[in-house]
Amino acid sequence: MYRFLKWFSVITSIGMLLTLIGGALVTKTGSGMGCGRSWPLCSGEWSIELIIELSHRIVSGSVGILVLILCICSWIKLGHIRETKFLCVISFSFIVIQGLIGAAAVLWGQSDFILALHFGISLISFSTVLLLTLLIFEVDEKFNTEKISIDRRMTFHIVSISLFSYIVVYSGALVRHAHASLVCKDWPLCDNSSFSLPIHFLEWVQMGHRGAAGSLYLWIGYATFLAIKHYKYQKVIYIGWIIAFILASLQVIAGALMIYSQLNLYIALFHAFFISCLFGLLSYFILLVSRNKSVSALIIDVQTGGTSTEIKDTR
Repeated sequence: MYRFLKWFSVITSIGMLLTLIGGALVTKTGSGMGCGRSWPLCSGEWSIELIIELSHRIVSGSVGILVLILCICSWIKLGHIRETKFLCVISFSFIVIQGLIGAAAVLWGQSDFILALHFGISLISFSTVLLLTLLIFEVDEKFNTEKISIDRRMTFHIVSISLFSYIVVYSGALVRHAHASLVCKDWPLCDNSSFSLPIHFLEWVQMGHRGAAGSLYLWIGYATFLAIKHYKYQKVIYIGWIIAFILASLQVIAGALMIYSQLNLYIALFHAFFISCLFGLLSYFILLVSRNKSVSALIIDVQTGGTSTEIKDTR
């Protein structure tokens, strides 16, 4: 049963990632109304936009069923693990919310600010499914991470960077839905020949996202530096932050190339792929932090007959 769950969870995680990329494809190609004002079925003449939107709906619906099955099986087999039920509830709830927002956008229309939430909600659902997958693999002791210890400074950076990354994701989605992607022709400034402030709303949206993304990149770089300096013997943290910095670097490069390539579709999809992987990795760090707090709270110093038993926090 555990072997089946491992394979099924991997397939479901890949399916969630494809759903995220598919949603980005719908937005990038302007296919959101490819099926007209009809949901969940399609209406209208066959076109590229209709095929893209219909395919996204079919994939999203199919993956939603996979997530439900995964949650039920995990609840039954791994319900004794502390995080399992929480992740099951969040992953399925958010994929339902994602579908409802998509349906509302088709049937009644939504503001750019509401539509920008769609990618972020999908990202949370993907991350929780990914964490559920990792929990299933942890049934095998080779993947056990219970003994990882994270100090308070690194805990602060993990939690803060994860929260800030969600703001960056939202601002990026707002750029797409507000059609502000090419409002600035240069990079990293809106006009590299001038250091003037943005002059209208769309420029503020674009430059606000760039400023937030740049700050996130530098912050991840600093956290990676701390991991390299202090966590050489905790490979999950050490290697994890190096991967995070690589993904953040690729994300920044893809963002710049999108401007210079005039929104090349493949680069845009890679842009969505990199941030999805990065957020999934940060979510895993959050899981480790939650466990670390539980372990840290158990600092014990009991002396009986001259012996001492202690569960230490390496901070």
